[in-house]
Amino acid sequence: MSTLSAKSEAPAVVSEATPNERITAIVPARDEEMTIEACVRSLARQAEIAEIFVVNDHSTDHTAEMVQGLAKEIRKLQLLEARKIPAGWLGKNHAVWEGAKRATSRWLLFTDADAELLDGAAARALGIAGETGAVLVSFSPEQVTKTWYEKALIPFVYSRLAKHFSYDAVNDAESKTAAANGQFLMIREDVYDKIGGHESVAGDVLEDVALAKRTKAARYPIWFGSGVGVVRVRMYRSFDEMWEGWKKNLYLLVGGTPGAVVRELALVLPWITLALLVFGLKAPVVFVAALGLLVARHAAYGSTLLRNHFRVVHILYYIPAVALYVGVLWASYRAYTQGAVEWKGRRISVKAAG
Repeated sequence: MSTLSAKSEAPAVVSEATPNERITAIVPARDEEMTIEACVRSLARQAEIAEIFVVNDHSTDHTAEMVQGLAKEIRKLQLLEARKIPAGWLGKNHAVWEGAKRATSRWLLFTDADAELLDGAAARALGIAGETGAVLVSFSPEQVTKTWYEKALIPFVYSRLAKHFSYDAVNDAESKTAAANGQFLMIREDVYDKIGGHESVAGDVLEDVALAKRTKAARYPIWFGSGVGVVRVRMYRSFDEMWEGWKKNLYLLVGGTPGAVVRELALVLPWITLALLVFGLKAPVVFVAALGLLVARHAAYGSTLLRNHFRVVHILYYIPAVALYVGVLWASYRAYTQGAVEWKGRRISVKAAG
């Protein structure tokens, strides 16, 4: 899961980690030969990370061999092999659970193989935990977008998710809103055990959000904020991968009910503008008014992009962004009503809420 509102910034004060504040980083990896080296090297540069476990989740490429090679020069790196996935578990959840059971540090950092931590990231997370008392610290990573479809869809998705989960609400102990991003989720090991760890969310597609909800429900403070300058991610490297990724998650992220989908579509589609454009084909004044509304939509989107730390130039992709978002949201809804989504060659059984 990735999001959200840009209001909450990380506290500036960063304290020096003591030995009992060391971190174990756990990276699930399934066919990640293109990204795993950059991820591991970024983790290795963090002095606060005492051990790195890459859990090979039945990869069919050269992921395992690459990690074995890196382990020869990075002493704190270990390659673990995920065992057969038990019934009721998702592969990623089982892989990180395998890693967590081997951890010896006070803090566990779950991160993805496509994530790259910037210098000082681990220290900043520990500093936030020390200053706020949070037992779970998560960053919504800075997004790297290179192709037109990434620049269209990804900023739009994050802008929409900011409407559903705000950092301020997540970080408010009195609010029931809880969220986290599995691309950088650090949790204290004793709390992780008390809430049941990934075993308690074994079948959850949005396991990061589920862990945050369980942590907050247990009355522990959590902190979630922008990861700009802390961690960056290029989530997808092809259109098909991007489509399948959001198809897997988006239905749940907007609420996980048919009603939530209808409300979301009503909000993102410029219904009035589209209607006026059609009627304006025979009435120039109406057409001009429609164009004015469309310009206003672009301006509003530009403001939203800035609030969520995206470049305002992405405003140029507003129309294809809406089209892609509506399309993948509908595809996600259809997949959940049909009972299955697919990701990385695996078919995941899911159930849509009524």
